[in-house]
Amino acid sequence: MGKLNDFDELDDNHATFNPDSGIKVLDRSLLILRTATARPMNLSEICSATGLPRATAHRLLTALHVHRLLERDKDGRWSAGPGLPELSPASSDRIIQAGMTVMRSLMEKTNESVQIYRLTGNVRTCIASIEPASGLQNTVPVGARMSLLRGSAARVLMAWAPEEMIQSIIPDAAFTEDDLAETRATGVAESIGERDPSLASVSTTIRANQGVVAALSISGPVERLRPSPQQLYGNLIREAAERINQSLQ
Repeated sequence: MGKLNDFDELDDNHATFNPDSGIKVLDRSLLILRTATARPMNLSEICSATGLPRATAHRLLTALHVHRLLERDKDGRWSAGPGLPELSPASSDRIIQAGMTVMRSLMEKTNESVQIYRLTGNVRTCIASIEPASGLQNTVPVGARMSLLRGSAARVLMAWAPEEMIQSIIPDAAFTEDDLAETRATGVAESIGERDPSLASVSTTIRANQGVVAALSISGPVERLRPSPQQLYGNLIREAAERINQSLQ
């Protein structure tokens, strides 16, 4: 009973949670979630914004972090975690709906395959894929699950992954922390023969209100994308992703 009472430190009439729900832990967890996803905040700022005691806020932040709903950066600031968009079954459908026309246009302009990947646990999953009608192409079926150790889409998704996830991947990855920092700076990543010696790709972020939710990729044979997929299609894929982003806001 002592632990339950730790969540009763605010008066029931305090405006920072809904007293009508009858479940203070849930109310306060949602309050912290909404607060921390509005903009990155440290623990003191979250306590100030919510009115919650420091011990209570820290305990709830830790629980939300375990479930990947929030993440903490090296400076101690909390923000939306990669598990947040996974809560809504419709979120992938929204991304696909927003992206299909843009993907088709991108495929027609480049004559290369176009995919959208999402971070799902410790892998990336293809949720949408469009390929040219003819010619040599990179075929990735919807539902395909791929490693996060290599490939431009993996670089993009890992660049915005929780720090502890990055640290667990980096020792075996084909990229470094400096590579991920560059991806964050440019918003684009490329790979040449990284996942498959015959393939190359360039990827960028798809963003919604809660941050990075997916990666948009162009992929094809190395011979067609030399010397640099990013030089060839970096600007094009950025513009395409921005159109998707606008639809998701």
